[in-house]
Amino acid sequence: MYETILTPVLALIVWTLVMWLWMYATRIPAMQKAGINAAKMTSKSEMDVLPVEVRRIADNYNHLHEQPTVFYALAVYCHLVGLTDPLMIGLAWGYVALRVLHSLIQALWNFIPVRFLVFVSSTIVLVVMSVIAVLALI
Repeated sequence: MYETILTPVLALIVWTLVMWLWMYATRIPAMQKAGINAAKMTSKSEMDVLPVEVRRIADNYNHLHEQPTVFYALAVYCHLVGLTDPLMIGLAWGYVALRVLHSLIQALWNFIPVRFLVFVSSTIVLVVMSVIAVLALI
C-alpha cells in the first residue's frame, strides 16, 4: 500500500481535512465571541475582526487548495503512466511532509522566513518531480 504514489495524495487530502476541522473548531467560537452572525454577513471583510491566530488557520486551509492541486495532478499523471519508482514515491512523501510542516508553521508560529523556506522547498520537490516526468517522455 505504501509503494503507490497515490498514498501520499491520500495523506495530503486527509491533512487538508484535518486543517478544515481545525479551522472550524477555532473559527466558529471566535465568530460567536465577536458577535458575527454568518447568516447575516454581507462581506468577507467582516471576518477581519477575528484573532490573527484564527485567520492564519483559515489562510492555510486556503493554501492547501492552491499549489497542492499541481501535486495532485502530477501524482495522478505519474500513476497513470507508471512513473512510480521509489524515487518518485519518496519525493511525493517529501512534498506531503513539507506541506504539513508549512501548515503547522503557519498555524502555530507563522515566522515568515521559515515558512517561506519550507514553501520554496516544497516547490523544488514539485519541480524535480515534473522534470523527472518530462525526462521520462524522452
